[in-house]
Amino acid sequence: MTAAFKSVLLVLGGAAVGATVALFTAPSSGRDTRRKLKQKSGELAQKVSRVASATQEACKRATVAGKEAFTQKMDGSALQPETNRSQHH
Repeated sequence: MTAAFKSVLLVLGGAAVGATVALFTAPSSGRDTRRKLKQKSGELAQKVSRVASATQEACKRATVAGKEAFTQKMDGSALQPETNRSQHH
């Protein structure tokens, strides 16, 4: 698990805890509190889904960019004469 992913999880977890505390400490009836909790949990689920999708897409783009950079580097190294390559390594 990457540091960025852990950070996102911490932020989302903190938001969920904050929303839950706010709901339970607000002066509302049980029915209103349950309705709000259901609404907030739905909103949080949507946010988590969007973050997960965005993270997955960012990882795919980074993987493609890394592969392209590696391939270009390897192609450039293969074109250099043997004497130049030994000077770089």
